[in-house]
Amino acid sequence: MTLVLLDIFGDFAKGINFNQPVAEATNIGLSLIGNPTILIIGIVLIAVTIFLFFFLKKIITNSILGGIIWFASIYVFHVQLPVIPSFVISVLFGPAGIGAMLLLKFFGLLV
Repeated sequence: MTLVLLDIFGDFAKGINFNQPVAEATNIGLSLIGNPTILIIGIVLIAVTIFLFFFLKKIITNSILGGIIWFASIYVFHVQLPVIPSFVISVLFGPAGIGAMLLLKFFGLLV
């Protein structure tokens, strides 16, 4: 059985030139040099990265702070908030979201 499989794969690989993919990749790489489309794509990707770095960093920090405050209010201070909705709100809106939930709880508007 093993010899039959080796024979099948041996016949399959007889006509393959293993240097051809390297030559094709080199030709593709050379065709990208001086291509203005690649320049525009590169500039757009750099701009998107800078945008995400400056603005998304603040959003992620806000969400992490909201999660930490949520954890402290639920498990350290034992505030009786609905677990899943309060977690989602605290992660989406950060400390302001959990603050709003605590105000609603204080005024009796949150069960």
